[in-house]
Amino acid sequence: MKKSTFILLTVLVLTGQSFYSCKKALQQPPLGSVSEELVANKNGVNSLLIGAYAALYGMQGENQSLGGGEAWQGSPSNWVFGSIAGGDASKGSDGSDQPAIDPIANFYSDANNTYYNGKWKALYEGVSRTNNVLKFLAKATDITPEEGKIIAGQARFLRAHFYFEIKKFWNNAPWIDETITDFNQPVSTELWAKITSDFKFAYENLPATQGEIGRVNKWAAGAYLAKSYLYQKKYADAKAIFDVVISSGVTSSGKKYDLNASFEDNFMPGKENNPEEVFTIQMAANADPSGPSSGNNGDMLNFPYGGSPFGCCGFFQPSVDLVNRFRTNETTGLPYLSNYNDYAVKNDMGVGGGTAFVPDQGTLDPRIDWTAGRRGIPYLDWGNYPGAAWIRDQSYGGPYGPKKNIYWQKTAATDADKTTWAPGSAINYLVIRFADVLLQAAECEAQAGSLATAQQYVNRVRARAANKEGWVYKYTDDANPLGGFSDVPAANYKVSEYPAGDFASQGQAYALSAIYYERKIELAMEGHRFFDLVRWGIAEKELNAYFTFQGKITSDVRRGKFTSGRNEYYPVPQRQIDLSIQGGTKILTQNPGYN
Repeated sequence: MKKSTFILLTVLVLTGQSFYSCKKALQQPPLGSVSEELVANKNGVNSLLIGAYAALYGMQGENQSLGGGEAWQGSPSNWVFGSIAGGDASKGSDGSDQPAIDPIANFYSDANNTYYNGKWKALYEGVSRTNNVLKFLAKATDITPEEGKIIAGQARFLRAHFYFEIKKFWNNAPWIDETITDFNQPVSTELWAKITSDFKFAYENLPATQGEIGRVNKWAAGAYLAKSYLYQKKYADAKAIFDVVISSGVTSSGKKYDLNASFEDNFMPGKENNPEEVFTIQMAANADPSGPSSGNNGDMLNFPYGGSPFGCCGFFQPSVDLVNRFRTNETTGLPYLSNYNDYAVKNDMGVGGGTAFVPDQGTLDPRIDWTAGRRGIPYLDWGNYPGAAWIRDQSYGGPYGPKKNIYWQKTAATDADKTTWAPGSAINYLVIRFADVLLQAAECEAQAGSLATAQQYVNRVRARAANKEGWVYKYTDDANPLGGFSDVPAANYKVSEYPAGDFASQGQAYALSAIYYERKIELAMEGHRFFDLVRWGIAEKELNAYFTFQGKITSDVRRGKFTSGRNEYYPVPQRQIDLSIQGGTKILTQNPGYN
C-alpha cells in the first residue's frame, strides 16, 4: 500500500465537465455540480489540481479512456504508439483481437482509426483540467503569491507534459490555454515555444521537494525542460540543464537522483519512489471497485495468455528483433551495434511444450531477462516461462512474453488488481527515470559537449546492468518458485563497460550509435522507441529493416512499411477534423500524407 504522503485523488464535477480520478486508499463518489464561487478558493483549486494529476492515467472507469474510448487507447505508457510502432514488440494476441493496432504497427492506418481519437481526447482532457486550475487560481483570493506559484508550477508542468505528448504524436495541433474561450482553434506551429515556457516556469517556481511524493518538483521540471530542448535539437541548452539535474537533482521526497542498485527495482511496487524516479505516474491497485482505473488500466491486455495465472490477454509480446539486441560479444561483453541479428538469441518458435528446449547458452546482457519472458528462464517468481502454453498465437506474435509490467506472485495480494476481467497492477509508470536522463545527457554531450563524458554516462548505466546482485537467478527448486532463488545465474550473462577512451577514439558517429543502442535495451518496452527513431531521423531505415527481419518470423508485420515525410507523425483524428467545421470550412488541418 502506498503511504498517506501520496496525493489522494478524489472526484469533482464542475459546470458539467467531469474531473474523474482515484487513488489507492480512497474512492469517493461524485460530489455533484458546484458553482464557480465554491471552486475559486484554496480548497477548490487544489481539488482541481488533483484532478489534473488524475488525467495522467489517461482513462477512467472499468475500461474507458478519458476520451470515452477503450482504456488502452489513452494509456500513458504508449505501448501501442511508442513500443509496438517502434519495433520493441509485436501486438501479440491474435490478428482478430484489437485489429485497429495492426495498421498502426504496420504504418498503413488512416485518420479514422479509433486509437488516434481516443489518445487525442485523453490528452486534451488533461490540458482542459490544467487550464481550469490556472483559471480558478487567478480568481482565488485566499491563496498567497508563494502558494500560487507552486500551484501554477504544477499545473503548467502537467499541461506541458500533455502538450509534449501531443507534439510528438501530431507535430502541429491546437494550443488552448486558460485564456482561450473558443476551443475550436487551428493548429499551432509554436507548440515547442509554449511547452518550454511552461516547463521553464515550473523549473523556476517549484520547490526542490514536496510534502506529497506524487507531486512534481523543480528537478522533474528541469529534466523535462532539458528533454524538450533535446527534442528540438538544442543540445547545448539541454546539456546545461542536464548538468545541473544530474549533479544536484533530488526526488520530491529529497532523495538524490541515482540509479537503483538493481534494474528490476524500477518495476516493483515495494521499491517505488526510489532515487531513480524523476517523473512518475503513481499507480494504485484495488482503489476503484469497478476496475483498475488507477492501476495501469491502459495496459490490462498485456499479460501472458492461456494457462498463465493472469488469465488475459496475450498482447505486447517482445519482438525477436528486440531480444536479439541483448546478445553481447563473448570476449568484450559489448553489444553488436550494427549486426546483432547475425547473432540471434535462440528461441522456441514452433517448439511445443512437450518437446525439450534448452535456452540460449551464449553471452547475454542480463537486462534481457527483466524485459522479456523466455522459455526455461524464471518469470519473476511465477515459475520458468513455459513458452507457447502462455501465448495465444506464436506464429503471429512470436515466442516471448512481456515482463516489466508484471507483478510478482509473492506480492500479488497488494500489487495485483483483479476487480475486472483483465489484470491491473500497482506498478508505477515511469515517464522519466534517471537512466533515461543519463542517456539523454549522453546524447547532448556527444552532440555539443564531451565524448568522454557521454561515455561516462553510458557506462554508468551499463555498470548497473553488470552488477550481479541485479541479475536473474535460477530457482532453488523449480517445483516451488516461491521458495526463492539460487546463486546460479539463469543464463550466461556478460556485460561490460566501454573501454577507456573508446568514444573519443572512434568518433561522434560511433558514440551516437552506442548511445542509441543503449537507449533501446535499457528503456525497451517503456514506450520511447518510436519517438526516439523519429527525432533521430532514422525511423525509415530502422523500421523497414525491422519489418524485413521480423516479418520472416512472425506474420503480424508482413505489411509493414515506413514512409518518410508521412509516418513520422500520426494522422489528426478525422473525428476531430469533422467537429472543427465552421461554415463549411475545416478549422483543423490534416498532417501531410493522410489526406
